[in-house]
Amino acid sequence: MKSIRLLPLLLIVFSACVKDKPNVTETPTIKDGRRLYIANEGSLGNGNASLSVYNTDDGSIANDVFSQKNGQPLGDVFQSIQIVGDQLFMAVNNSDKIVVVNKKDFSLVSNINVRKPRYMQLIDDEKMLVSSLYYPEINIVNPQTLQVLGKIDIDYPNSEGMTLLNGKVYACNWDTACHYLYEIDAASNEITARIDLAGAAPQQVLVDKNQKLWVLSGNVYKQKTATLTQIDPVTRTTIKSFTFPAQADIMKPCWNPGKDTLYFLGVNYNGGTDYNGVYRMSITATSLPSTLFISAQPLQYFWALTVDSDTNQIYVGDPKGFVQKGNVSVYQPDGTKTKSFDVQLGPGYFYFDK
Repeated sequence: MKSIRLLPLLLIVFSACVKDKPNVTETPTIKDGRRLYIANEGSLGNGNASLSVYNTDDGSIANDVFSQKNGQPLGDVFQSIQIVGDQLFMAVNNSDKIVVVNKKDFSLVSNINVRKPRYMQLIDDEKMLVSSLYYPEINIVNPQTLQVLGKIDIDYPNSEGMTLLNGKVYACNWDTACHYLYEIDAASNEITARIDLAGAAPQQVLVDKNQKLWVLSGNVYKQKTATLTQIDPVTRTTIKSFTFPAQADIMKPCWNPGKDTLYFLGVNYNGGTDYNGVYRMSITATSLPSTLFISAQPLQYFWALTVDSDTNQIYVGDPKGFVQKGNVSVYQPDGTKTKSFDVQLGPGYFYFDK
């Protein structure tokens, strides 16, 4: 990343948030239209994370928009995105902050100090939960005042993916000792249940069209086989579960628009094609898919995945091994590749501005 000399910062500290007056440069040129925000992680320890914005209407891409506007780097490891009103919240986990910008021109509003933030679950306009890598906690943030209000203590480090359903937050604890999903009362912040899972180290939880939960678990690096568990949240019982092959490193699950088909990535870091690419399966399936829907090529793996709720097109991020700028490819619902465009280093998370 090109080095940029910074003007002195005027710091105004409000409790857990820090407001900055940045060295404002030019607003990035982004045409009106529906936007896909892309979190480029960067390389760990190098502080080169960045935000890209893709216009789905005209196919234009703007890269490094935060730094262009604010004259400073975004930070180290850009993990996830959440929109609240007219502001964009960006969890930058190795920099221990959530960066808040104006959604219109990307000018910096505030940095909220949160330890190793991972994912953000919006409860309402005044409450958002934030998971935390390495710490046994889920942070409570007010997205209006930009303050950290407190935290929910959990059993192990590494809180991870969350979802909201019928006044309950279902939260994952991506630790190898954890074999359950937390049920948390969204109003009181109390853990109301621990729901048993088929495997260890839950990482992501989603809600299907029938209001059932799907939990992806596993940590292949630590010898915890990936599993997928469908749960009835009313009875807190397992409906069905699936165990992946031991070598399959599964991540980044997401839904099609109808929430009746699940997509997820298999990642092979060793250059092979086994369990490497995009899978999809119906919620009525009785077994895991035996073949890839979109295959990664030899010496390639994917790192980001989403499905456009308007068009059913599939977006796949290729980090190119985190050694050069990545790209994003777009596929039709039948798996036909239609286009690709370059982004920055390590595209890892997508967020559509609805």
